[in-house]
Amino acid sequence: MTRTARAFWLDSPGRGVIRDVELPVRGADEVLVRTLFSGVSRGTETLVFRGRVPENQYAAMRAPFQDGDFPGPVKYGYLNVGEVEEGPRELVGRTVFCLYPHQTRYVVPAAAVTPVPPAVPAGRAVLAGTVETAVNALWDAAPLVGDRIAVVGGGMIGCSVAALLARFPGVRVQLVDADPDRAGVAEALGVGFARPADAHGDLDLVVHASATEAGLARSLELLRPEGTVLELSWYGDRRVALPLGEAFHSRRLTLRSSQVGTVSPARAATRGYADRLALALDLLADPALDALVTGESAFTELPDVLPGLAAGDIPALCHRIRYGGDGD
Repeated sequence: MTRTARAFWLDSPGRGVIRDVELPVRGADEVLVRTLFSGVSRGTETLVFRGRVPENQYAAMRAPFQDGDFPGPVKYGYLNVGEVEEGPRELVGRTVFCLYPHQTRYVVPAAAVTPVPPAVPAGRAVLAGTVETAVNALWDAAPLVGDRIAVVGGGMIGCSVAALLARFPGVRVQLVDADPDRAGVAEALGVGFARPADAHGDLDLVVHASATEAGLARSLELLRPEGTVLELSWYGDRRVALPLGEAFHSRRLTLRSSQVGTVSPARAATRGYADRLALALDLLADPALDALVTGESAFTELPDVLPGLAAGDIPALCHRIRYGGDGD
Protein backbone atom coordinates (compact mmCIF):
# COMPACT_ATOMS: atom_id res chain seq x y z
CA MET A 1 0.00 0.00 0.00
CA THR A 2 1.35 3.42 -0.97
CA ARG A 3 1.75 5.80 1.95
CA THR A 4 1.96 9.55 1.66
CA ALA A 5 3.13 12.45 3.82
CA ARG A 6 3.11 16.21 3.52
CA ALA A 7 6.28 18.24 3.03
CA PHE A 8 7.26 21.89 2.82
CA TRP A 9 8.96 22.83 -0.45
CA LEU A 10 10.58 26.04 -1.58
CA ASP A 11 8.78 26.26 -4.91
CA SER A 12 10.83 29.26 -6.07
CA PRO A 13 12.83 31.93 -4.20
CA GLY A 14 10.44 33.64 -1.80
CA ARG A 15 7.56 31.20 -2.26
CA GLY A 16 6.93 28.06 -0.21
CA VAL A 17 4.23 25.42 -0.61
CA ILE A 18 3.11 22.24 1.15
CA ARG A 19 2.96 19.20 -1.12
CA ASP A 20 1.89 15.60 -0.77
CA VAL A 21 4.85 13.25 -1.14
CA GLU A 22 4.96 9.48 -1.56
CA LEU A 23 6.90 7.59 1.08
CA PRO A 24 9.23 4.80 -0.05
CA VAL A 25 8.72 1.26 1.18
CA ARG A 26 10.65 0.88 4.41
CA GLY A 27 13.60 -1.49 4.30
CA ALA A 28 14.73 -3.76 7.11
CA ASP A 29 17.45 -1.32 8.19
CA GLU A 30 15.24 1.77 7.95
CA VAL A 31 12.80 3.60 10.23
CA LEU A 32 9.49 5.35 9.66
CA VAL A 33 9.40 8.54 11.73
CA ARG A 34 6.36 10.67 12.56
CA THR A 35 7.49 14.27 13.04
CA LEU A 36 6.67 15.97 16.34
CA PHE A 37 8.60 19.23 15.85
CA SER A 38 10.95 20.79 13.36
CA GLY A 39 12.95 23.97 13.65
CA VAL A 40 13.71 26.75 11.20
CA SER A 41 17.40 27.60 11.16
CA ARG A 42 16.78 31.30 10.62
CA GLY A 43 20.16 32.23 9.15
CA THR A 44 20.74 29.44 6.65
CA GLU A 45 17.13 28.61 5.80
CA THR A 46 16.16 32.21 5.13
CA LEU A 47 19.15 32.59 2.80
CA VAL A 48 17.94 29.47 0.98
CA PHE A 49 14.38 30.82 0.97
CA ARG A 50 15.52 34.07 -0.65
CA GLY A 51 17.53 32.19 -3.29
CA ARG A 52 20.84 33.61 -2.01
CA VAL A 53 22.96 30.44 -2.10
CA PRO A 54 25.91 31.10 -4.46
CA GLU A 55 26.03 28.70 -7.38
CA ASN A 56 29.55 27.61 -6.48
CA GLN A 57 28.24 26.53 -3.04
CA TYR A 58 25.32 24.41 -4.23
CA ALA A 59 27.10 21.13 -3.46
CA ALA A 60 28.52 22.28 -0.11
CA MET A 61 25.14 23.59 1.06
CA ARG A 62 23.10 20.47 0.35
CA ALA A 63 21.26 19.20 3.40
CA PRO A 64 21.60 15.45 4.15
CA PHE A 65 18.06 14.57 2.98
CA GLN A 66 17.44 17.45 0.61
CA ASP A 67 15.22 16.85 -2.43
CA GLY A 68 15.53 19.08 -5.47
CA ASP A 69 18.23 21.61 -6.22
CA PHE A 70 19.02 25.25 -5.50
CA PRO A 71 17.59 27.76 -6.09
CA GLY A 72 14.37 25.69 -6.31
CA PRO A 73 12.16 23.78 -6.25
CA VAL A 74 13.91 22.33 -3.22
CA LYS A 75 12.92 20.60 0.03
CA TYR A 76 15.40 21.91 2.57
CA GLY A 77 15.86 21.72 6.34
CA TYR A 78 17.77 19.79 8.98
CA LEU A 79 16.20 20.23 12.44
CA ASN A 80 13.63 17.47 12.89
CA VAL A 81 12.44 15.61 15.99
CA GLY A 82 9.98 12.75 15.73
CA GLU A 83 8.82 9.40 17.06
CA VAL A 84 9.85 6.15 15.42
CA GLU A 85 6.68 4.31 14.36
CA GLU A 86 8.30 1.40 12.54
CA GLY A 87 11.82 -0.01 12.48
CA PRO A 88 14.24 -1.98 14.64
CA ARG A 89 12.70 -3.00 17.95
CA GLU A 90 15.11 -0.92 20.03
CA LEU A 91 14.03 2.27 18.23
CA VAL A 92 10.24 1.85 17.93
CA GLY A 93 8.52 4.35 20.17
CA ARG A 94 11.71 6.35 20.77
CA THR A 95 11.95 10.10 20.26
CA VAL A 96 14.75 10.79 17.79
CA PHE A 97 16.53 13.69 16.12
CA CYS A 98 17.25 13.63 12.40
CA LEU A 99 18.76 16.07 9.90
CA TYR A 100 15.55 15.98 7.86
CA PRO A 101 13.46 18.76 6.25
CA HIS A 102 9.98 19.87 7.31
CA GLN A 103 7.80 16.83 6.59
CA THR A 104 5.04 15.05 8.50
CA ARG A 105 6.49 11.53 8.14
CA TYR A 106 9.63 10.16 6.51
CA VAL A 107 11.68 7.02 5.96
CA VAL A 108 15.44 7.09 6.54
CA PRO A 109 18.19 4.62 7.46
CA ALA A 110 18.11 3.74 11.15
CA ALA A 111 21.68 5.00 11.42
CA ALA A 112 20.49 8.50 10.41
CA VAL A 113 18.47 9.05 13.60
CA THR A 114 19.85 9.78 17.06
CA PRO A 115 17.77 8.95 20.15
CA VAL A 116 16.91 11.96 22.27
CA PRO A 117 17.96 11.47 25.92
CA PRO A 118 15.05 11.13 28.38
CA ALA A 119 16.08 14.36 30.13
CA VAL A 120 15.61 16.40 26.93
CA PRO A 121 12.04 17.41 25.94
CA ALA A 122 11.19 16.80 22.29
CA GLY A 123 10.43 20.49 21.75
CA ARG A 124 13.91 21.51 22.94
CA ALA A 125 15.64 18.79 20.94
CA VAL A 126 15.06 20.74 17.69
CA LEU A 127 18.05 22.83 18.83
CA ALA A 128 20.39 19.84 18.48
CA GLY A 129 21.76 20.85 15.09
CA THR A 130 22.50 24.38 16.30
CA VAL A 131 24.12 23.25 19.53
CA GLU A 132 26.17 20.79 17.45
CA THR A 133 27.47 23.76 15.45
CA ALA A 134 28.40 25.47 18.72
CA VAL A 135 30.22 22.35 19.94
CA ASN A 136 32.25 22.21 16.74
CA ALA A 137 33.03 25.94 16.99
CA LEU A 138 34.34 25.58 20.54
CA TRP A 139 36.46 22.61 19.50
CA ASP A 140 37.94 24.94 16.87
CA ALA A 141 38.30 27.91 19.23
CA ALA A 142 39.69 25.90 22.18
CA PRO A 143 38.93 28.49 24.91
CA LEU A 144 40.99 28.26 28.08
CA VAL A 145 40.05 28.57 31.75
CA GLY A 146 39.84 32.24 32.66
CA ASP A 147 39.60 33.58 29.09
CA ARG A 148 37.85 36.87 28.33
CA ILE A 149 35.44 36.20 25.48
CA ALA A 150 32.71 37.94 23.52
CA VAL A 151 30.14 36.42 21.20
CA VAL A 152 29.17 39.08 18.64
CA GLY A 153 25.77 38.35 17.17
CA GLY A 154 22.92 37.14 19.35
CA GLY A 155 21.21 34.93 16.82
CA MET A 156 20.56 31.21 17.12
CA ILE A 157 24.20 30.18 16.62
CA GLY A 158 25.71 32.97 18.69
CA CYS A 159 23.39 32.32 21.63
CA SER A 160 24.16 28.59 21.49
CA VAL A 161 27.89 29.33 21.66
CA ALA A 162 27.35 31.75 24.54
CA ALA A 163 25.28 29.17 26.41
CA LEU A 164 28.07 26.60 26.21
CA LEU A 165 30.77 29.12 27.11
CA ALA A 166 28.80 30.00 30.24
CA ARG A 167 29.71 26.53 31.54
CA PHE A 168 33.49 27.09 31.26
CA PRO A 169 35.16 27.77 34.64
CA GLY A 170 36.51 31.26 35.18
CA VAL A 171 35.51 32.49 31.73
CA ARG A 172 34.01 35.97 31.35
CA VAL A 173 31.48 35.86 28.52
CA GLN A 174 29.62 38.78 27.00
CA LEU A 175 26.94 38.50 24.32
CA VAL A 176 27.15 41.52 22.00
CA ASP A 177 24.22 42.50 19.82
CA ALA A 178 22.67 45.68 18.40
CA ASP A 179 19.21 44.54 19.55
CA PRO A 180 18.68 45.43 23.23
CA ASP A 181 15.99 42.73 23.48
CA ARG A 182 18.79 40.14 23.38
CA ALA A 183 19.70 41.20 26.92
CA GLY A 184 16.89 39.05 28.27
CA VAL A 185 18.14 36.02 26.37
CA ALA A 186 21.69 36.63 27.64
CA GLU A 187 20.42 36.78 31.21
CA ALA A 188 18.54 33.50 30.77
CA LEU A 189 21.71 31.87 29.44
CA GLY A 190 23.83 33.20 32.31
CA VAL A 191 26.10 35.55 30.34
CA GLY A 192 26.60 39.30 30.23
CA PHE A 193 25.22 41.56 27.50
CA ALA A 194 26.35 44.73 25.75
CA ARG A 195 25.54 46.80 22.70
CA PRO A 196 28.46 46.88 20.22
CA ALA A 197 29.71 50.32 21.29
CA ASP A 198 29.72 49.31 24.98
CA ALA A 199 31.35 45.87 24.71
CA HIS A 200 34.39 44.99 26.79
CA GLY A 201 37.70 45.02 24.90
CA ASP A 202 41.13 43.45 25.37
CA LEU A 203 39.65 40.00 24.74
CA ASP A 204 41.39 36.69 24.19
CA LEU A 205 38.70 35.38 21.85
CA VAL A 206 35.74 36.76 19.95
CA VAL A 207 33.25 34.42 18.28
CA HIS A 208 31.53 36.30 15.45
CA ALA A 209 28.05 35.20 14.37
CA SER A 210 26.22 38.38 13.33
CA ALA A 211 26.67 37.85 9.57
CA THR A 212 27.34 41.59 9.19
CA GLU A 213 30.38 43.49 8.00
CA ALA A 214 30.11 45.89 10.94
CA GLY A 215 29.95 43.01 13.41
CA LEU A 216 33.10 41.40 12.06
CA ALA A 217 35.00 44.70 12.07
CA ARG A 218 33.92 45.33 15.68
CA SER A 219 35.03 41.80 16.62
CA LEU A 220 38.57 42.59 15.46
CA GLU A 221 38.55 45.83 17.44
CA LEU A 222 37.67 44.01 20.67
CA LEU A 223 40.71 41.73 20.63
CA ARG A 224 43.86 42.04 22.68
CA PRO A 225 47.16 41.79 20.75
CA GLU A 226 47.48 38.28 19.26
CA GLY A 227 43.82 37.55 19.98
CA THR A 228 41.58 35.47 17.71
CA VAL A 229 38.24 36.00 15.97
CA LEU A 230 36.45 32.77 15.13
CA GLU A 231 34.09 33.47 12.22
CA LEU A 232 30.86 31.47 12.25
CA SER A 233 28.77 33.70 9.97
CA TRP A 234 27.81 32.56 6.50
CA TYR A 235 27.29 35.43 4.07
CA GLY A 236 25.86 33.61 1.07
CA ASP A 237 26.71 35.62 -2.04
CA ARG A 238 27.56 38.87 -0.19
CA ARG A 239 31.09 40.32 -0.19
CA VAL A 240 32.58 41.64 3.06
CA ALA A 241 35.15 44.45 3.43
CA LEU A 242 37.42 44.50 6.50
CA PRO A 243 39.92 47.04 7.92
CA LEU A 244 42.95 44.76 7.54
CA GLY A 245 45.22 47.69 6.68
CA GLU A 246 44.98 49.32 10.11
CA ALA A 247 46.12 47.54 13.30
CA PHE A 248 45.44 44.02 12.08
CA HIS A 249 49.10 43.21 11.33
CA SER A 250 50.80 45.25 14.04
CA ARG A 251 48.62 43.59 16.69
CA ARG A 252 49.15 40.15 15.11
CA LEU A 253 45.46 39.29 15.11
CA THR A 254 44.03 36.00 13.86
CA LEU A 255 40.82 35.59 11.85
CA ARG A 256 39.78 31.96 11.59
CA SER A 257 36.78 30.27 10.01
CA SER A 258 34.73 27.42 11.46
CA GLN A 259 32.17 25.28 9.67
CA VAL A 260 30.03 22.43 10.94
CA GLY A 261 30.24 20.45 7.69
CA THR A 262 33.42 18.78 8.94
CA VAL A 263 34.36 17.70 12.46
CA SER A 264 36.91 20.13 13.90
CA PRO A 265 40.49 19.00 13.21
CA ALA A 266 41.08 19.34 16.96
CA ARG A 267 38.80 16.31 17.54
CA ALA A 268 38.58 14.56 14.17
CA ALA A 269 40.96 11.81 15.25
CA THR A 270 38.78 10.79 18.18
CA ARG A 271 35.23 12.00 17.42
CA GLY A 272 32.87 11.46 14.51
CA TYR A 273 29.66 13.15 13.43
CA ALA A 274 27.52 10.81 15.54
CA ASP A 275 29.61 11.52 18.65
CA ARG A 276 29.30 15.27 18.11
CA LEU A 277 25.51 15.14 17.68
CA ALA A 278 25.07 12.85 20.69
CA LEU A 279 27.07 15.32 22.79
CA ALA A 280 24.89 18.21 21.59
CA LEU A 281 21.75 16.32 22.62
CA ASP A 282 23.21 15.58 26.06
CA LEU A 283 23.97 19.29 26.53
CA LEU A 284 20.33 20.11 25.77
CA ALA A 285 19.32 18.73 29.17
CA ASP A 286 19.94 22.30 30.40
CA PRO A 287 16.54 24.08 30.55
CA ALA A 288 18.27 27.45 30.07
CA LEU A 289 18.46 26.60 26.37
CA ASP A 290 14.68 26.97 26.12
CA ALA A 291 15.43 30.70 25.78
CA LEU A 292 16.59 30.01 22.20
CA VAL A 293 13.10 28.94 21.10
CA THR A 294 11.33 32.27 20.64
CA GLY A 295 8.38 31.39 18.44
CA GLU A 296 6.18 28.50 17.35
CA SER A 297 3.75 27.85 14.50
CA ALA A 298 1.78 24.95 13.10
CA PHE A 299 3.23 23.06 10.13
CA THR A 300 0.34 24.22 7.92
CA GLU A 301 1.36 27.85 8.58
CA LEU A 302 4.93 27.38 7.33
CA PRO A 303 4.36 28.85 3.82
CA ASP A 304 3.32 32.12 5.51
CA VAL A 305 5.84 31.97 8.36
CA LEU A 306 9.05 31.64 6.33
CA PRO A 307 8.50 34.85 4.32
CA GLY A 308 7.99 36.68 7.60
CA LEU A 309 11.17 35.22 9.07
CA ALA A 310 13.16 36.01 5.92
CA ALA A 311 11.92 39.61 5.89
CA GLY A 312 12.53 40.11 9.62
CA ASP A 313 8.84 40.73 10.26
CA ILE A 314 8.78 37.78 12.67
CA PRO A 315 11.61 38.25 15.18
CA ALA A 316 12.96 34.88 16.24
CA LEU A 317 16.02 32.90 17.23
CA CYS A 318 14.76 29.36 16.62
CA HIS A 319 11.21 29.27 15.28
CA ARG A 320 9.71 25.90 16.15
CA ILE A 321 7.18 24.13 13.92
CA ARG A 322 4.70 21.80 15.62
CA TYR A 323 2.91 18.88 14.00
CA GLY A 324 -0.50 17.51 14.94
CA GLY A 325 -1.30 14.03 16.18
CA ASP A 326 -1.95 12.84 12.63
CA GLY A 327 1.31 14.32 11.40
CA ASP A 328 -0.15 17.61 10.14
